[in-house]
Amino acid sequence: MKRISLCIALAALAAPATAADVKRGEYLVSIMDCGGCHTPGAMTGKPDLAHPLTGGDVGFEIPGLGIFYPPNLTPHPESGLGTWSAADIMRAIRHGVRPDGRELAPIMPWRSYQALTDEDAAALAAYLKSLPPSPAKVPGPFGPSEKVRTPYLTMAVPK
Repeated sequence: MKRISLCIALAALAAPATAADVKRGEYLVSIMDCGGCHTPGAMTGKPDLAHPLTGGDVGFEIPGLGIFYPPNLTPHPESGLGTWSAADIMRAIRHGVRPDGRELAPIMPWRSYQALTDEDAAALAAYLKSLPPSPAKVPGPFGPSEKVRTPYLTMAVPK
């Protein structure tokens, strides 16, 4: 398991997020296009803006690994990030590791987000924690040999 940075650990103990932090996080979620995957309908050109960040309804097939659907990013305790701390969210965004130690699906561009400052990563977490919790559940994940009845994108590996 990758080591958590001291900055991330300290962020979990920091003062509560301010309105400015949440606003900055909302801006970052927008420019990082989190909703482009994590909002229903976004992948089909009809984003459900009444339910932003409640999980994608189109998955991604990764050859040899399976099919993954973008999860619900709201703070719902069962179907979202409700049991994740701000430090857990920051670690996932910048290091691709879930609280249970599993790596995020390879389609998640966490490697591109490694350069986020501690302040920006904390603002992202503050914004996600501020969203209304949604019980929306996404399908899967599905293993490479499982039958899937929901839409997904696939890539062809050249032969």
